[in-house]
Parts: sequence; C-alpha cells; structure tokens
Amino acid sequence: QVRLVESGGGLVQAGGSLRLTCTASEDIDSRYAMGWFRRAPGKERDFVAALDWVGTSYYADSVKGRFTISRDFAQNTVRLQMSSLRPEDTAVYYCAFDKSPFCSGSGCFTTDDYWGQGTQVTVSS
Repeated sequence: QVRLVESGGGLVQAGGSLRLTCTASEDIDSRYAMGWFRRAPGKERDFVAALDWVGTSYYADSVKGRFTISRDFAQNTVRLQMSSLRPEDTAVYYCAFDKSPFCSGSGCFTTDDYWGQGTQVTVSS
C-alpha cells in the first residue's frame, strides 16, 4: 500500500506562486501515471494535471500555462509548480498515483488508485 503525503499548500495573494510536493512512501516507478486534482468548496474533485507513463504531461484548460507538473524519482516525489495564482484556484489539492501501469492520457485515475489526504491552497484577491 503506497502512502502519499502532500505538502506546500498555504495562503498566497493573487498573482503569487506555490509549489506543491507529493511524497510517496515507496519508490515511484516510471511505468505509472501520477497526477494532481483539486476540490474547491462545494464542488466536485477536478483534474488539474498529470504525467502519464510515457512522461507526457496533461493540464486542465484552466491551469495551462500557469501550472507545471514534474516528478523526481530520486526523491519519490511529484510536484506541482503553480504560478499566477487566482482566487478561483483556491481548493484542496490531492495527488494521485495510478495502480495500473502503462496508462496514457489524462484519464488514468479512479477512486481505486492511491490518493493523498490533500493540502489546502488559498488564494486571496
């Protein structure tokens, strides 16, 4: 059972930046997709960004050009660099690891995969 722990959330002013880090309890493997999702108050959990097993990145339209997903196998982490933050980016951010290998695209994640507990990001106007 892989445990995922997110960190790096906090309060930031609009236009600012934050970097979220998701650390896995075991060695991460390039065969598996990794991603970030978020849940804003009163809304469903939405896709934010993902890296599939090939290493191709995918982004929600709302964050393209502002967010960057990356992974570090040596540190067992996947990160989300967020810039030009907006109040509408306020949400709890969750990382996810796919349990099934060799998934391509942005739709690799289900509730059966590994999920972290989330980290709060609040962007003030």
